[in-house]
Amino acid sequence: MSPWKWLCPLVLSGAAAASAHAEPLTFDDAVRLAGEAAPAVQAQAHAVRAATAAAPAAAALPDPRLTFGVENAPISGPMAGRFGDEPMTMARIGLMQEVPNGAKRRARTAAAQAEIGVARAGQAQASLEARLGAALAWLDLHYARRRLAALDEVQASLEPLWKTLPSRLASGSARPGETVEADQWRAELGDQRSALRAAERKARAELARWVGDPAPEPQGPAPSLAVDEAALSAGLRQHPAIRQAEAGRVAADAGLAAARAEKRPDWAIEAAYQRRDPAFGDMVSVGVTVSLPLFATRRQDPVITARTAGLAQARAEAEAARRRLEAEFRADLAEHQAAGERLARSRDALLPLARKRADLEVASYAAGSAGMTEVVSAFDGLARTKLDEIAREAELARAAARLAITYGSPVQ
Repeated sequence: MSPWKWLCPLVLSGAAAASAHAEPLTFDDAVRLAGEAAPAVQAQAHAVRAATAAAPAAAALPDPRLTFGVENAPISGPMAGRFGDEPMTMARIGLMQEVPNGAKRRARTAAAQAEIGVARAGQAQASLEARLGAALAWLDLHYARRRLAALDEVQASLEPLWKTLPSRLASGSARPGETVEADQWRAELGDQRSALRAAERKARAELARWVGDPAPEPQGPAPSLAVDEAALSAGLRQHPAIRQAEAGRVAADAGLAAARAEKRPDWAIEAAYQRRDPAFGDMVSVGVTVSLPLFATRRQDPVITARTAGLAQARAEAEAARRRLEAEFRADLAEHQAAGERLARSRDALLPLARKRADLEVASYAAGSAGMTEVVSAFDGLARTKLDEIAREAELARAAARLAITYGSPVQ
């Protein structure tokens, strides 16, 4: 079964959620809100818009240049300083347009598109981190509450036994020190409760960071723990880390193309109007300027060599990113499998044995063959086993959420 059956379909649609969400949050709501409205996601969305808006200018021609001046003004001889009497003197105004070669413009367009790709991959990565952060925080808060409830349940189950201590002391079937042991265990439970409440507050603060609600309240059950390895493996190709690395390679390729394009000549076209004394008539000039990359060994070739090395670096980094992601995916799968085995062992063996021991000690206590010390010890073991079982379930849920969000179908 695909993990996306229990994770919300995280598609960025509709208006951004308000910064304060007063209603209780289900797991799906928390993940969706974080993926849409987290500040880091919004920042990357602005980066995408900026790169997209700037892209059309990449292939545009440079701004035209306006030229003006005076030509052929005499400064010596009989006509010195007499501009109107010299037939060659004229006021000139012209317009020049530079035209970079086509290869250079194509390389600039490719670089702009690569920048858009980098921005979009960054947005996907920010959304992934926000959704994963919200998911883990929601699970931490949910299971911290469950551990608190389990602790209260174990303590409540001992209350009837504690109430029998005075009568057992009076009859001599209990030692006075057993009341101290019971009080010590209560104090230890208090320590555990304080630690769990601190974990609850920490998880709530982390969840508030991602969803924007200063006091989020989780609602509903934890999600299903099923993981579809084949579907997750297929999604690796669209992972933001891979997309970022690929965009970097495209940008490096465009940089190399731009360096090679520098060896091709650029053009400039100019047209000018020259005004002279009405007695001599006005003139029009049209010209073309061509750049001459004659010294490529000292100018363009070193840059091409550097950009070639940069492209090889980008390709190697893309391959390194792919291998790293694959290794992380396999490691997370292994951790998920191990977490499932630990939970099954706790449910099938450890918890039933701890519960059986507690029941036997209570029966022995009622029969007078065991003291409160043995009962407290058994219930302490039961409490720890229950808390450990919930912690193992939380570990499995976190592993499943990490797999599904990190490696599942990304937000486009």
